[in-house]
Amino acid sequence: MLKLSNVEVTYISVILVLRGISLEVGDDTIVALLGANGAGKSTTLKAISGLLGTEEGEVSRGSIEFGGRRIEKLNPEHTAKMGIIQVVEGRQLLEHLTVEENLRVGGSVYKRGSNTKRDLDVVYNYFPKLKMLRNSTSGYLSGGESQMLVIGRALMAHPKLLLLDEPSLGLSPLMVKEIFVIIKRINKEDKTAILLVEQNARAALGLAEYGYVMENGRIVLDGPASVLVDNEDIKEFYLGLSEIGEKKSFREVKHYKRRKRWLA
Repeated sequence: MLKLSNVEVTYISVILVLRGISLEVGDDTIVALLGANGAGKSTTLKAISGLLGTEEGEVSRGSIEFGGRRIEKLNPEHTAKMGIIQVVEGRQLLEHLTVEENLRVGGSVYKRGSNTKRDLDVVYNYFPKLKMLRNSTSGYLSGGESQMLVIGRALMAHPKLLLLDEPSLGLSPLMVKEIFVIIKRINKEDKTAILLVEQNARAALGLAEYGYVMENGRIVLDGPASVLVDNEDIKEFYLGLSEIGEKKSFREVKHYKRRKRWLA
């Protein structure tokens, strides 16, 4: 479904942020994109969705294909109509509108035979709490409720590929578990492909089928999620544990093995 080949991203024609990114997301799959702050994860999502242009960024080299079509030069309006929907970090809502009004805004992207009532019912099935709050002003929602709403609003646009940027950020462990269970349901029941950007490596790899690890604008590890979750470098970098269970700071963590060496 999605293929990035040697993608470089430059801001203001000077600052090189992505340095030859290559990754793939297959039909109906969940792929995790992991990395520390500043690794380039959000920039990767914006390159796919077309949001780079709003920040004076551009894909300066390489290609991005969606369904076999090159999309790296398209704006967000066109990519959204193709079925690429990004849920940006920060749970950005139209806070003066009610929950249901926010959902209807999301549905305005999709015009092909849309049935708004049916689409709302689908969202409320995934998020029963939103139905209870449908007439509440969005600005008064909790963090977890806001996260439910931004994902629900994205579903109203009938995504083929859902780009989720840090959905667990700032949420309690219980709420993270609830949100991730729903993300898995969306993938299985709606057959929606998902590219998930996360710092919570354990949760992300427990959800995804395949994972990529970014560092300084490059992919430095990739593989099946079930393999990555047991990788010692991943454990050290994200969980702060060495092979013998000793805690280590980020400064003490070994650098990642290069991709080809790790895959060999």
